[in-house]
Amino acid sequence: MRRLLIAAAASTAAAVVLSACGTTEPAKPSVEEGKGKPKSEAITLTDATGTEVKLDGPAKKVVGTEWNVVENLVTLGVDPVGVADVKGYAAWDDVVPLKNEPTDIGTRGEPSMDTVASLTPDLIVATSDLPAAAVKQLRKVAPVLTLTSADGTDQIGQMTENLDLIAKATGTTDRAEALKKDFDATLADAEKQLDEAGLAGREFAFADGYVVSKQVSIRPYTSTSLIGAVNERIGLKNAWTMEGDKAYGLATTDVEGLSKLGDVEFAYIGNENDAASNPFGKELEDNAVWKGLPFVKQGNVHRLPDGVWMFGGPDSMSAYVDSVVAALTK
Repeated sequence: MRRLLIAAAASTAAAVVLSACGTTEPAKPSVEEGKGKPKSEAITLTDATGTEVKLDGPAKKVVGTEWNVVENLVTLGVDPVGVADVKGYAAWDDVVPLKNEPTDIGTRGEPSMDTVASLTPDLIVATSDLPAAAVKQLRKVAPVLTLTSADGTDQIGQMTENLDLIAKATGTTDRAEALKKDFDATLADAEKQLDEAGLAGREFAFADGYVVSKQVSIRPYTSTSLIGAVNERIGLKNAWTMEGDKAYGLATTDVEGLSKLGDVEFAYIGNENDAASNPFGKELEDNAVWKGLPFVKQGNVHRLPDGVWMFGGPDSMSAYVDSVVAALTK
């Protein structure tokens, strides 16, 4: 980052004045004379790629290339100047809406370098899903803090680690601590409510689905997904037995694959703004296999509220937990 050069002439003049006053005490360095910002405000972080990220102080003009990054920024009180796919974020994340009107920097997988550069950001926050070549280009524009997108071995831990890194980079660590405490309290309260309702250990299957070329594809959220981990933290048992991908814990199946679930509570999130995102309430409505599933016959299918981003931060996951408790205890 650019720093102001010390003005040699000003320093010399200051020394003459001090000498005339008859003092030998050295002049105290000021913010204006030297580095532009107090040295104590300098921030050094190590990101998910092992890269050392140096900032002169808390970042104020921040660009986010992924929606969970953007959610965390807004939750921490930092309005990003640039966001990937602004329209998509607004459609899928109602829990933490944008409070400003950021510039759309392009898609989450392919941000526009020229657009990002035009915003002159202090910091760009990306995730490990962004190609390394794109990150390399972005580093020519501003410091890039790359976060691990997801970790199937500890999704909740990774979520809070990412929140903490963004908080350190933006000087909002107190807010991050409060968010984590609120999230823990939400989990504890939900576990208590489900236990009191006799639902502790209840088998629960969460999925989303899409229709592509009239074909229904269903995506199970296994126990190694973020939502799967949250479900287990509140006392539910993940009904999916298949293995998900290493990072996100997501699997793939079709309507026939749902027949392996048996007597479970089945939940999903769709989106009214995306016609292809709700096959359970549309394309499968008259499907014989779907209608014959035990949980469908028993009325144990729950459409949870739109606008909860399934890969978001503590606020999205708290909203998700509240919706699950409300659906199961109604």
